Amino acid sequence: MRNIITRFLISMISLALVMTFDPGIRIYASGSEYVITLALVAFSMGVVNAVIRPIILFFAWPINCLTFGLFGFAINISLFWLIGMVVPHFRIHSPIQALIGFVVMGIISGLLNFTLKDPK
Repeated sequence: MRNIITRFLISMISLALVMTFDPGIRIYASGSEYVITLALVAFSMGVVNAVIRPIILFFAWPINCLTFGLFGFAINISLFWLIGMVVPHFRIHSPIQALIGFVVMGIISGLLNFTLKDPK
């Protein structure tokens, strides 16, 4: 349970850092509504990556094999952009911004997960 909460907080932190570097990804709220929206985006990303993404990748595996995994990358970016369209107060302005945000968020999340590894 602690691992899930840690990863959730890491997602929130990395998303907040991405929004400071990328002006095309914004939360249009302030105060406690900002934190709630940030948590909702992190939760939505977790649900989308755990439920929807595997289903899409299962049906798209032939195209993914033909493109050597690049189609899977496009699916990840599309799902990130979809979260920007669905979650209120959270906007991603273009697919290019979604690409940049997805890559930077992956790098930041990977570094934070590596440094905060469980000692077990």
